[in-house]
Amino acid sequence: MSETLDLAIALLKQPSLTPEDAGCMDIMVDYLQQRGFNIEWMNFGETRNLWARRGTEAPLFCFAGHTDVVPTGPLDEWNTSPFEPTIKGDLLYARGAADMKGSLAAMLTACDSFIAQHSNHNGSIAFLITSDEEGPAINGTVKVIEALDKRNEKIDFCIVGEPSSHKTFGDMVRVGRRGSINGYLKLIGKQGHVAYPELVKNPIHALAPILSLLTAEKWDEGNDYFPPTSFQISNLNSGTGVTNVVPGHADMIFNLRFSSELTPEEIKRRVTYIVDQNSDDYELTWNVSGLPFITEKGTLTNAVEKAIQDVTGISTVLSTGGGTSDGRFIAPSGAQLIELGPINETIHKINECVSVKDLDALSITYSKVLENTLL
Repeated sequence: MSETLDLAIALLKQPSLTPEDAGCMDIMVDYLQQRGFNIEWMNFGETRNLWARRGTEAPLFCFAGHTDVVPTGPLDEWNTSPFEPTIKGDLLYARGAADMKGSLAAMLTACDSFIAQHSNHNGSIAFLITSDEEGPAINGTVKVIEALDKRNEKIDFCIVGEPSSHKTFGDMVRVGRRGSINGYLKLIGKQGHVAYPELVKNPIHALAPILSLLTAEKWDEGNDYFPPTSFQISNLNSGTGVTNVVPGHADMIFNLRFSSELTPEEIKRRVTYIVDQNSDDYELTWNVSGLPFITEKGTLTNAVEKAIQDVTGISTVLSTGGGTSDGRFIAPSGAQLIELGPINETIHKINECVSVKDLDALSITYSKVLENTLL
């Protein structure tokens, strides 16, 4: 068993459901302190955040990640207990194995290897770890970045350990993400008996053309970095459950994953215009989960591409696909940022797992990225 695997197992034994850290960061702190990292806790609310830094000079290379995991789902559907890490063949099974405690373990051992060989390296190395990534994400990375910004502590290069690989380790890394905005629409009608249409106002009838127009809308063409903006309805609710009552309101939750061709303000304006054309009584609220960001080709992308080529022999794909990550809070600070981690096929699923071989490859790759940026 490798040291990376040992650390991954230790982290995976902790039932760190959002926003609980369950002792994961204590394991990391013990390891980092022995390698000369200064430890700073930046806790907000129930969220535990770790900022650990070795060195004071620029450039600052940061490993970012989270210790919290999503709920396990039905325990009887797991082949093994989700918080009792189990190895079968080359696969390590546990909740968080791929997302993203395996990456955290690889980050730790990569630093150990790099520091042992290059103790007088340029710049500094840091860890930004939160226990609130899978949840609301309001007291985690975003708050740490705000605190660092206030004291003018700037991250130059950042690797987020999200599981970026698709079919084989290293075949894909994320160099950006689309923006995400959620809309909550409530159309207000007038409840009453279906037999007396003159006495009711059916909000579902008003919703029908709104649905048609929003789903048919061509939001943009995308660009060289991002696909066209997509609109999806995630929830639609109305009615009392009986056949003879017109409901008093209809509720819809929707999401747009948007490219850098659009702003949240433009999206709000266009949606509001469509709703206004079809309803005179509604409530519409918004939540912006993140803005689009992109790391263009440069020092970090070159360092990552070379490291992956050296370790795996393959040429990686630079992608902006997938959902959101805490990279959306770090990139706007000016950091060159990529997401590099194991295969994402089983994340958030029953029987989540990661390849043991890939964990060791990930550690070596992280170490080589440090070499390519700090030497």
